[in-house]
Amino acid sequence: MATAIKIESLSKRYRLGLTHAGSVRELANRALGRLLGRSKPFADPAAIAEADRVEDGHFWALRDVNFTINEGEVLGIIGKNGAGKSTLLKLLSRITYPTAGRVEMHGRVASLLEVGTGFHPELTGRENVYLNGTILGMTRKEVTRQLDAIVDFAGIEKFLDTPVKRYSSGMTVRLGFAVAAHLDPEILIVDEVLAVGDVEFQNRCLGKMQSVAESGKTVLFVSHNLASIRTLTSRTVVLSKGQLLFDGPTAEGVAKYVSENVVRSEHVGSLENVPRAAGSLDRQLEFVELDVESDDEGCIPSDGTFSLRMRLRAKESLEPFRVGMTVFSEDKTAVGSTFSGTLDPPNADDERVFELRSRFRLGPGRYHCAITIFNARSGGRLCHDSLDDVLPFDVSLESITERTGRGDWSPSWGFLELDALESVDN
Repeated sequence: MATAIKIESLSKRYRLGLTHAGSVRELANRALGRLLGRSKPFADPAAIAEADRVEDGHFWALRDVNFTINEGEVLGIIGKNGAGKSTLLKLLSRITYPTAGRVEMHGRVASLLEVGTGFHPELTGRENVYLNGTILGMTRKEVTRQLDAIVDFAGIEKFLDTPVKRYSSGMTVRLGFAVAAHLDPEILIVDEVLAVGDVEFQNRCLGKMQSVAESGKTVLFVSHNLASIRTLTSRTVVLSKGQLLFDGPTAEGVAKYVSENVVRSEHVGSLENVPRAAGSLDRQLEFVELDVESDDEGCIPSDGTFSLRMRLRAKESLEPFRVGMTVFSEDKTAVGSTFSGTLDPPNADDERVFELRSRFRLGPGRYHCAITIFNARSGGRLCHDSLDDVLPFDVSLESITERTGRGDWSPSWGFLELDALESVDN
């Protein structure tokens, strides 16, 4: 099979700190820093969390990445924010150039990185279709031939001759995607386009990318939506801290990504610096320790009992609270939620251990949770603390066999084990 993209030892670094001359005072301070032997005059260590990616005043966005993509292959690219995904796509799209390494690409490329880039607010939608099409490499004849399809896909027929400055952001994104998607490329690069637009348009985008993939074109798809990655791609690359962490089948890649990012708490105080799920938490009552009862392989008991042990710390006297928990599958699909009854908090400046139980009749697989503490009288509006991607656990095939007597459970049957079908006499 012919190669569409070949990436060899690809690296990209950016200079940290000021990039302009600045004032005389700034120049003097920098000169003094060099005289005193400071090796990183432009670096701001407080702004960089990953010190291992900082070197001599530069930040390595990508470092020594190698992989090959064949023609007709649909490749998913996943990783945390800051892992290097967008930098990789910008290098592939020739928006920026590598510090080291090389990229070989064979075929016409369409990039949907920042959809709508190049639109002029004073021009109409029709005029911007021609302008954006030209920027993306289409000839005027190609744009004219595709115009009806582009407008129909974007769903803006009534506003085609209206200046784009009067469009909503969603309309602009739909039009930008429609132009790029009808470029008819050999290689299509898509970066998180599905994070915008309404559900109907997102489904239309998925369908378009599916049809491009089925036509034998090469597709690179970056998304935090792991369900979409699983649906569209057969192979996935996982990036972490600018380096290649995994390259292989999508199911394994998703599992690797989730396992790398799920928080495992094993001792008191380990959750203190874990990022919270929302910015509006008062943390007057907060998680100190979380644990789920499981065997040596991380599996919950065969009867599906989920036993949660949590240590909470109160910073002041509080009203009663409740705990809400959502269980997610390996690809971050929400399986279901459960809530505790009303609980009394610890005393001010004190800690207390709580044990909660539920029963999960889940199919075999790996799961994790999001968990929140909220004021019992606020209806969930006042949240004290909340964590995503915690409490990983497994449900084994053996436990399903033991519980149901069936040893041929298939993942295609879904997450939940439903009650048996019973005949009803009429």
